[in-house]
Formats: sequence, C-alpha cells, structure tokens
Amino acid sequence: MCGIAGWVRREGGPVTEDPGLAKRMAHTMACRGPDGQGVRVAGPATLIQTRLAVIDVPGGIQPMAAPPPGASEDADPAVLTYNGEVYNFPQLRSELTGRGHRFRTRCDTEVVLRAYLEWGEACVEHLEGMFAFALWDPRRRTLFLARDRFGIKPLYYAATAEGLVFGSEPKTLLAHPAVRPAVDLDGLRVLFSMARAPGESVYRDIRDLPPGHTLTYRPDGGLSVRRYWRLEAHPHEDDLDTTVRTVRELLESSVTRELVADVPLSVLLSGGLDSSAVAALAARARRLSGGEPIRTTTVTYSGYSDDFRPDLVRSAPDAPYARAVAEHIGADHLEVELTTADLIDPAARRSVLRAQDVPAPFGDMDTSTYRAFAGVSRHSKVALTGESADEIFGGYSWVHIPDLAEENHFPWVAFEQWHPGTRDGLGQGLLSPAFAARLDMPAYYAERYSQAMADIPRLPGEPPEARRAREICHLHLTHWLPRLLERNDRLSMISGLEVRVPFCDHRLVQYAYDIPWKLKTFDGREKSLLRAAVADLLPEQVLERPKAPFPVSQDATYTKALHAEFAEVLADPSSPVLPLLDLGKARAVVGPEGQATAQDWLHRMNIEMALQVNTWLTEHGENVDL
Repeated sequence: MCGIAGWVRREGGPVTEDPGLAKRMAHTMACRGPDGQGVRVAGPATLIQTRLAVIDVPGGIQPMAAPPPGASEDADPAVLTYNGEVYNFPQLRSELTGRGHRFRTRCDTEVVLRAYLEWGEACVEHLEGMFAFALWDPRRRTLFLARDRFGIKPLYYAATAEGLVFGSEPKTLLAHPAVRPAVDLDGLRVLFSMARAPGESVYRDIRDLPPGHTLTYRPDGGLSVRRYWRLEAHPHEDDLDTTVRTVRELLESSVTRELVADVPLSVLLSGGLDSSAVAALAARARRLSGGEPIRTTTVTYSGYSDDFRPDLVRSAPDAPYARAVAEHIGADHLEVELTTADLIDPAARRSVLRAQDVPAPFGDMDTSTYRAFAGVSRHSKVALTGESADEIFGGYSWVHIPDLAEENHFPWVAFEQWHPGTRDGLGQGLLSPAFAARLDMPAYYAERYSQAMADIPRLPGEPPEARRAREICHLHLTHWLPRLLERNDRLSMISGLEVRVPFCDHRLVQYAYDIPWKLKTFDGREKSLLRAAVADLLPEQVLERPKAPFPVSQDATYTKALHAEFAEVLADPSSPVLPLLDLGKARAVVGPEGQATAQDWLHRMNIEMALQVNTWLTEHGENVDL
C-alpha cells in the first residue's frame, strides 16, 4: 500500500517553479510509504509515490514507466503511480503476456500499467481489487486517474488555475501552493454529515473522486469524470441452499486471494461473525496450502472484560469470543491491550485528527483503532478485516427496527435522532441554535437522500419490503460504508499498515445485493445467510452472538479526563470553537447535572467532536468560514 500524488501543468497557465514541492508533497504521505519514495517528471506531469512494499519488494519501485507496445525503448513512456492491490493480477499477467507484453517484475503495479497500455481507459473494468492510481499517457497527452469500485483506496483532486493536482489525502494536495485549505458553509455541512454524497469534500477546492469512477485531464484544461461501474438490479433465482453455497464460495475465493503477500499478514479479529468468518476462511486456506497458521489480533481495554456493562448495542466484550475463535481455528493469536492513558494521550488524539485531516465524533473508537493498527504493524504489514459485511447482509440494528427502516431518511441518521444522546445529530448536541440553523442539516440530509434514492437500481414490481431492503443496502454501500473505509485507510496507513476488505469483493457484493430480504433473514436474525455460509467453521457461541460494534471505553477515568479537557476549553475565551457552541449546555455537560449521562458513549461524542473541532480550528481556523 502506498501514497500517490502529483500534478499536471495547464498549457498557458501560471506555473509554480518550486524544486522542493514534490518532496514536500511526498513528506505528507511518508507514513503511507515507509519503504521508499519516488518522483518522475513526464512532460507537463509530475508523479510522486511513497511505497509500502507488499508484493515483489525489490521489483515494484515507482513511479513505473513503460513504452507503448511496439514502440522503441527510447519513446516517451507511460508513467504510473499506483496505490492498492489488484487481486486478479496473475490472471491478467498471463492474458497480457499472451497479447505480447513482456514483464520485468512480479508485481501488480506493472500489470496495471500494461493493462492500460493494452486496453486504455477500459483497463479499470479488468481490475479486481482495491486501487487508486494516476497515469500520464504521452500518446494522448492526458492524465488518467482511477479509483476502485467501492473507494477502498482514497483519491482526491483539485482543478486550479495552474492545472490539476491530485493525491491520496487532502493534506497532500494542501501542500501544493495552488490549493487552499478553505472551508465554507457547504464544507461544514459535509464535516458534520454522517451521509455525505460521493465526491463531496470538506475543503472547498478539493474533490473526492467517487468510487467506481475515472477522471481524464488534458493540459488544455479539459476534464471529464466517467463512471465505469455501478451495482445493478437482477432477479435472484437461486434457492436457499444454492444461495448459501454461493455466498460461501464467493467469500472463500475473496479471502484466499487476499492472502497473497510477500510480507507478514494478520487478520483483525473481534470475535464477531464478520471478522471470525474471514479469520476462519483464512486459516482454512493456509492449512490447504501448507502454510503457517494464520495470525489474528484483537484489541481490548485493560479490565474491560472484568467490569463490562452492556449498553444499547453491545451485550458482551469481544476478547473472550476472539480467543474462542482463535483456539478453534488454530490461529497464532495476539491481544493488543489498551489503557485509559493510551486513549486520552493528547499526542495520540492529535495524530488521529491529523491522519483524518478533519474532525470526527468517534473519539476513543478512533484512538483505539489507531492504537490497534499500530500494534498490528509491529508484526505485520497487511491485515484483513470483516468490514462491509453489515452493509451487504443487513447487520445493523436500525435495519431491523421497522419505524427507522421505513422512515424517509438514511436509516442510521434516523437511528441517531431516535437516541437522546444524538438527537441533534452525531457529535452535534452542543452546537448553538444559531449555528445549527445556519448549517440546516435537515435540509442537507433531505437533498442528499433524494439524490441517493434517485440513483438506486431497482427491479420493477418488487414487493415493498424487498424494495426497501434493496434501497437500504444501496444507501449503506454508497453513503455509509465510504466513511468507514476512509477511516480504516487513514488510521492504518499512519502506521504503515495495509488493510484489506474481503467482503468488498464486487462479485460478492453484486450477488448479495440481489438476494431478497426474506432469504437474507431466513431464520429471523440479522445476517442469517452469512451465519449459514460459515456454520461449519466457527464455534457455536460465535455463530449465535448478536451484532456488536467496535468497543468503547467504559472507564470513568476516561470520561473524567475528557470533561476536564473540555472544561479548560470552555474556560479559555480564545478557544476558537466557542462561537459554535451553546455555552450554557456545554457547561452543564461538564457540571454536576451532566454526570447522569457522562458515561453514555453517544452523549460523550458531543464532547469528542467539540474538542476535535477546537483543535482543528486552532490549526486551520483562518481558512474556515464560520
């Protein structure tokens, strides 16, 4: 996994002559590529790469160049900077070899480069995996950007007076003098949104290339964005047994090919159904290939299992279930135990904010994820996760609450508004009425929901329940999952760890998208199909375990430290977040009357978000239009 960046100069436009610019942009992505950096100038284009070597460690140096087929060796080459893993690269390599291409390396980077030389912009339709790349084509004099079908790997761009700037993260683009870190009211709506539209960015001048899209830019200023893949609606004609078997085969295929790496690999195991399924299938694939036992890693908090208290969505701690799975599948198991000091550490919290570029309300969940990834990176360079199973198999609790699922809204936003701690929106409970009115999040959500619903492929004549289930699945995949994938990418790459997502195999997702709701919940529980597909691989207590999200700290010391930090912010008249807050409500939260809800993690998110916004405004406030 890597970081990519660069720019193309526009013909006739102003030109920034700064020999150190490429180096500074690369520096912002140093954590994404601890194994090397490269810069290549090709005509008006400059391509930058920071590399985390996973496949063909000595051979996959980037940016990579190759002349067009049939051209002489001294012809201007196509140049590629690439981030990701294309899992079908061995098959593509064989096909391209048969078409006359000669390979110099064993890595998938060269396969992507030669796939473009063979098929042009249609190459993306041949690639299966997670990827984001930029390629300068000297024949057409175009820069070609592409992103995988679900946006597992990030890619941002900015069209400027000087040309086009691109990179893996906003901070990389902001290192270029032509891109300003300006945030207007629309950007603040995106910041506080839990359902941002594909392509939206907090920063005014930066766009997020949507998943399943490509971008072509010409130095004369021509820019076009094309959608190359989308989910489609098909009738599902398989019976239950065939459906269960097909889900198993597709998931097993995805896990097996995502185990390919020339570096140590681990599975992030929570003891829930999703990650346990991935771990069990990975262990089975390793046994069948004669490889070493799979390594699994679980994050837990010091004393968490002993003092655990059930909450709205968590009925039991993860660690005992994860141990049971690891023992059952014969894994080499490691637990990363975090203390409250680890979670409240100012340096760690600031690292999380800087990794994600903008504030988020998830607080200790983000910090613990960052710490967990850092723990895994000490022994592995690659980690598989169970992310996105809930989106495709209907695992979230709000899907199973009819009043929420049937509401004319994003169901998870409806869930937020149903709970007292997030009734004003996740992390928005302390905003002043005046600022909340300016944001007008209800109008923002209504517009985004209308746009999202218009984009959903449906089958004519579907029964209402099946139709709504299809809609919710699509909403999750396009407006909820991207945020989780981006979060995982940023919080893993800050430690130089590549995270893979087997459930995001587009073949599996397309098949699951067409499965009727009555089959997905054939025994009346969430994710019935997935349970049935891996029933022979997991211990009974894990198969019967209900859905549980990532753990949160239940240590009162954490909340006390959070309140103390927030009280300091409120007491400082120069704190930039104060104009955004309802100060009476904010002071009550850290006072005696706020203790009744102090330990509730959803209430706590209001403080977490206020603190992050304060830090962010301290660093970027002069560019934020409040």
